[in-house]
Amino acid sequence: MGEPARTGPVIESLFLTAAKIFTFDRSKPLTNASGFFFERDERLFLVTSRHVMFDEPTHHNPDRIQVEIHVDPENVTRSTGFSIPLYRDRKSLWRQGKDKAGEIDVAVIELDREALPKGTVYRAFCPAHLHRADEVVEVGASVLVLGFPLGFHDTLHHLPVVRQAGIASSFGLRFQGEGYFLTDARTHRGGSGAPVVMRVPRPEPELGDLPWRLLGVHSARLDMITRDTKVDEALGLNCAWYADILLTLTEA
Repeated sequence: MGEPARTGPVIESLFLTAAKIFTFDRSKPLTNASGFFFERDERLFLVTSRHVMFDEPTHHNPDRIQVEIHVDPENVTRSTGFSIPLYRDRKSLWRQGKDKAGEIDVAVIELDREALPKGTVYRAFCPAHLHRADEVVEVGASVLVLGFPLGFHDTLHHLPVVRQAGIASSFGLRFQGEGYFLTDARTHRGGSGAPVVMRVPRPEPELGDLPWRLLGVHSARLDMITRDTKVDEALGLNCAWYADILLTLTEA
């Protein structure tokens, strides 16, 4: 799971789950986004929005991504870029999902642990962090969106920022038949792929030093096409795809 940062102020483990993503077409930089680490059965994945990997409507078709990774457990200010190809033999290396309503805006790509830089420092969610059927998430409940809005972050320590959000639709139901729920939060471009998490109220040993429930993957802001931009404010609502899709996307 990587090495813990051991010196200086204690860094919350949650911050080390996130990764800033840059997309490239060969050497040409395209966009930046958010992502996070997820591990299952000793395999490590990077999770983000599918439209970060490929988006036909905007003709966004990068051939690789790069993530910023901490590389010194003694000094969190040290990081490096780790490049990940998106295609091999003209076939995509990431996985994306579908359901009866269509495509799901979540993608995962498996990482080769042996290829990671020496001293890599990170934390990863696992299946134990996913929402359980017996847990109630009330409407209006407070959650966090952890990412890199507009690319903004702590540039010295290479850490993301957190936005407060509230559950804005009935959690567990597919909003308008789609595989996501709504959050009420101020979000921006660059936040796509960010984890949506809720603090676990009681210690759970299987969660280790990451006492958070992974509820969803932030995807996009929602708005009304009929909104009068001169009179009406934006809705301020966002869609977050249910994180249980990760169980399907990370199957062996």
